[in-house]
Amino acid sequence: MLENPRRYTITAALPYTNGPIHIGHLAGVYVPSDIYARYLRLQGKDVAFICGSDEHGVAISMKAKKEGITPQEVIDKYNGIIKKSFEDFGISFDNYSRTSATIHHETASAFFKKLYDNGDFIEEVTEQLYDAKAEQFLADRFVTGTCPKCENPEAYGDQCERCGSTLNATDLINPKSTITGETPIIKETKHWFLPLDRYQDFLQKWILEDHAKDWKTNVLGQVKSWLDDGLKPRAVTRDLDWGIDVPVEGAEGKKLYVWFDAPIGYISATIEWAAREGKNWEDYWKKEDTKLVHFIGKDNIVFHCIIFPAMLKAEGSFILPDNVPANEFLNLEGNKLSTSKNWAVWLHEYLIDFPEKQDVLRYALTANAPETKDNDFTWKDFQARNNNELAAVFGNFINRVVVLTNKYYNGIVPSPNELTEVDEQTLAELKAYPAVIASSLERYRFREAQVELMNVARLGNKYLADEEPWKMVKTNPERVQTQMYVALQIASALAILSEPFLPFTSQKLCKMLNIELNHWNLEFDQWNLTKAGHQIGQAEILFAQIEDAEIQKQIDKLEATKKANIMENQVVEPQKPTATFEDFSKLDLRVGTILEAEKMPKANKLLVLKVDTGIDVRTIVSGIAEHFSPEEVIGKRVTVLVNLAPRALRGVESQGMILMTNNKEGQLVFVNPDADGVGNGALIS
Repeated sequence: MLENPRRYTITAALPYTNGPIHIGHLAGVYVPSDIYARYLRLQGKDVAFICGSDEHGVAISMKAKKEGITPQEVIDKYNGIIKKSFEDFGISFDNYSRTSATIHHETASAFFKKLYDNGDFIEEVTEQLYDAKAEQFLADRFVTGTCPKCENPEAYGDQCERCGSTLNATDLINPKSTITGETPIIKETKHWFLPLDRYQDFLQKWILEDHAKDWKTNVLGQVKSWLDDGLKPRAVTRDLDWGIDVPVEGAEGKKLYVWFDAPIGYISATIEWAAREGKNWEDYWKKEDTKLVHFIGKDNIVFHCIIFPAMLKAEGSFILPDNVPANEFLNLEGNKLSTSKNWAVWLHEYLIDFPEKQDVLRYALTANAPETKDNDFTWKDFQARNNNELAAVFGNFINRVVVLTNKYYNGIVPSPNELTEVDEQTLAELKAYPAVIASSLERYRFREAQVELMNVARLGNKYLADEEPWKMVKTNPERVQTQMYVALQIASALAILSEPFLPFTSQKLCKMLNIELNHWNLEFDQWNLTKAGHQIGQAEILFAQIEDAEIQKQIDKLEATKKANIMENQVVEPQKPTATFEDFSKLDLRVGTILEAEKMPKANKLLVLKVDTGIDVRTIVSGIAEHFSPEEVIGKRVTVLVNLAPRALRGVESQGMILMTNNKEGQLVFVNPDADGVGNGALIS
């Protein structure tokens, strides 16, 4: 771990522009990276916080085909949505670029060409999957099949999303083209490979030995798994029609593999930013006193800890990341987030549904961050975090302090009198918090750091509750001056300490207290924010209560999505062979009512029913006992096939059949008449 770096380069994973940003992206990458960048800026550090849209690769081509538009139209559409969502949400990138930008094409091409000229690639003719009907080679995401490791039947050609294994398309069992549905054939094609095996020993020492104590265990574990299997050459080019041209002779019609081109996007975005700001970009990527940190999700660990470092090592002039604090996955209401199934909370929709509540989502996602294991986001938890923590603890303390200061002193900070032991102890605790929170942030423990931030608000609430200035003001107003002075110091500390976590709240609080943000690393007694005689403003609500109806609306939206997915994926049985009218006319279908019902002894699936068919009362044995209790079906109106040949089931003669079907949840449902006035025995024709 680099001690006392002169500057910081912080990268956040480049989001694919094949869809909007959702809460899984925020919790995994963008909220923690923004907290870290904001914290460093408050310390006065030199920070380059870099991101941009990843606009090449198969995901874009697939989206374009699905929507019937060009890849350029896809990336322009979603880049606009993503960039505006980040801005409105307060993610404080120093530069948000695009891999479709000219500067990126030039940077990525030059990077490839240098490695090519140095002889760092292996050129091979290999066998790849080819869709003869579509007349094209199939890139990884245009192939699905069965994962050879976990037998997931819906694995992609580059990765199994169930077990997380990284694959080659030719590894798949029973592969299918997602373009035509055809089984692809094997065909030869030429590509360039980065020989990762050359970097096995280097990566082993650099990560598993040198960073064994400061990198997260989930990152170390995944890297170790790859290294234990033995690294192999990996293709850095693809047969595609969308992306950056491979800049060498004999590579016509081939593009740079997106996972070669995308991480170089961090470099090109830094070059773009440095040119705009009048800085030297190489200081942020090539100086040993620069700390490089990659914020990513766990599905990108291999690319940022093995492939990209191998690329940088091969190039020779770049620094390597000091840390890659990858998070695990965030689930939604107990189910895995899925963009294709619309099982997500989309950021741009959240900002419409919950205006001016950016910080509530930031807080909830950080409080439930998947830092060491997959975690679950629920709307009920989101509501509770706002109402029971932000509003009841943080907001309540600030409101009481500001209201009482305006009530007692017309908004002017009072001069403290002699401090009691309680006052001195409270201020001493307050003074320790910046270092405590900073320690957690420096170790990328953002959830832990936010807990400590809320403990500052709890310190303030406890102080006021114990001291009760609203009672003491009548008997000892001099003491109340000191109490309110101490409370105002806690409030001003919260304005600074909350900025990385709750930037919109911090801004409101600074306005309310009539102060400006000061440096995080200053000692408490040097902050000098709310000195005696300082004029503060009026109170305003920082966190309004979120009502049940607002939450139910979001839950209903997800339920509608779940039902739509079930309908979309519902398998409809194919039509049976054609029946003649004479065949159908043989069936005698009648309306009936179930009069009695009991379970068949020693048979879990069977109910013995007494049914009034209008013709007679007869016994029918029906295999519905796993779905209905006897009590549930008594009195049910049903449709009965009455002229079915009798059949003995476990010694009981069944004299007909009850018509049933399955609903979209797979549950049995009676097919019955629902109109009034239809009596038992009515003929159905």
